[in-house]
Amino acid sequence: MSRPPADSNASDAPTDKSVSGVRTAAQSRSCGEGRFPLACAFRCAARGVGYAFTSQRNLKIQGAIGLLTVILGFALGISQPEWLAIVLCIMVVATAEIINTAIESVVDLATDVWHPLARAAKDAAAGAVLVASIGSLVVGLIVFLPHVFSLL
Repeated sequence: MSRPPADSNASDAPTDKSVSGVRTAAQSRSCGEGRFPLACAFRCAARGVGYAFTSQRNLKIQGAIGLLTVILGFALGISQPEWLAIVLCIMVVATAEIINTAIESVVDLATDVWHPLARAAKDAAAGAVLVASIGSLVVGLIVFLPHVFSLL
């Protein structure tokens, strides 16, 4: 992964040679454009979710599991409070995976050599996804097992 030259100025407006023409809110304000437009913020957020989804195998797997969970919820006719728990769990796991992706990307940008702190940051971020996934599994069992047992 290439990095900008050491003498680059972060407050400069992007040029044709900048990385994908991305500029920060501070750069927009320094150019006299005022606040970072809300539409741009949403566009950046959507680009980040898209990047995470296209680049992270685990997010795709978690998305498929979430979809299967929703299908199972409809099939078993779960209640509104159960839906709230399931949807919250799906969102927590997806959010944790996207944050994990962001942390991994920043660590990769910051260093291209192995470092124990880089490993610790990546491991901790992955651990957060694991904790969210295990918690969601427990909630899923609490929600779905009674419905499944009632069918037996």
